[in-house]
Amino acid sequence: MTHEEIVEILNWAGGQELPVLITTTEATEVVGIPTSVDTHVTAHEVYLRLLGQEETEIALSLGAIRSVALL
Repeated sequence: MTHEEIVEILNWAGGQELPVLITTTEATEVVGIPTSVDTHVTAHEVYLRLLGQEETEIALSLGAIRSVALL
């Protein structure tokens, strides 16, 4: 996927409170709801609220994401 496609899906899913499956460049899979996407050069990351752990939020570098799929 292109960087633009990844950002577009993450932004849309976050706005709709929909979960996504993210596959990283290291083949790790993460499932969560995007809470914010920061494309500024100093951040360049997405924050996710993990499914099943609603009180846990993590950040992933956008550069480490290979693909995103809506669930």
